[in-house]
Amino acid sequence: MASVVRFEELEVWQDARQLVKEVYAATNHGAFAKDFETRGQIRAAALSSMNNIAEGFERGCNKEFIHFLNIAKASAGEVRSTLYAALDQGYISAQQFNTLGDRALSVSRRCSNLIKHLHSRTPTAPHPAVQPPAMAT
Repeated sequence: MASVVRFEELEVWQDARQLVKEVYAATNHGAFAKDFETRGQIRAAALSSMNNIAEGFERGCNKEFIHFLNIAKASAGEVRSTLYAALDQGYISAQQFNTLGDRALSVSRRCSNLIKHLHSRTPTAPHPAVQPPAMAT
């Protein structure tokens, strides 16, 4: 398994980046675009997930990375929760709800898997050579 030296190489960050793209696309149109509070909330949660993965990685030790991965996981949960409000208000279709929800759930699961992996290593060890496990399906 190859070592990861930049957060951009992490599959979990790549997945979170895709979530941000999809959330922005879904919130740019119709009534969703006009509900500034809900639109801002879901966008902020998606960005938080992506950015906390990056920030935690850049902190340079497993203990802090785990902390930020937990925040990223929680933010992905916030995206999923906000999707219910968007669906209930008719801002998104059931298909969009499922697609975005699946992506957010994937980010959550990848965060969990990486947290488990990092817990198996020394908590304060530097991690420039993080080797995350393959995602379980």
